Amino acid sequence: MEKNFWIGLGVFLLAVLLTVFVISPPQTGKVIYSSGYTDIPPMEAMELMNQNSELVIIDVSPAYDAGHLPGAINYQVGTGELDSVLDMLDKSKTYLIYCHAESASRLGAQKLVDAGFQNVYRLEGEYESWVDAGYMIEY
Repeated sequence: MEKNFWIGLGVFLLAVLLTVFVISPPQTGKVIYSSGYTDIPPMEAMELMNQNSELVIIDVSPAYDAGHLPGAINYQVGTGELDSVLDMLDKSKTYLIYCHAESASRLGAQKLVDAGFQNVYRLEGEYESWVDAGYMIEY
């Protein structure tokens, strides 16, 4: 009976692994959170910047003066500054949110989504990933 148990357990585990990795393979690329924003790597962020002249880039960090993405505006999430401008931002535009720390950018992106913004992206890897990719920055 013990042998049948181990065989049954092995078959069950094999079925689970097949289901997870073959029937439902891991996703790559963009991550769309149930919260409504999309994570994109620096290369896709650059493409978005090149394709959308009205893209609004928001740096939600207090380190904006240490360097930021070209054309970015600074509405810090930790000070409540982002909250204070949400009603003034155009909800029909596309937004790219980033920070120098992941938790702040996630919070900033979520605040836009919660306020009814539909096209919200978050830079994967934050400012550091942008710099590491060799893209231009401003001071």
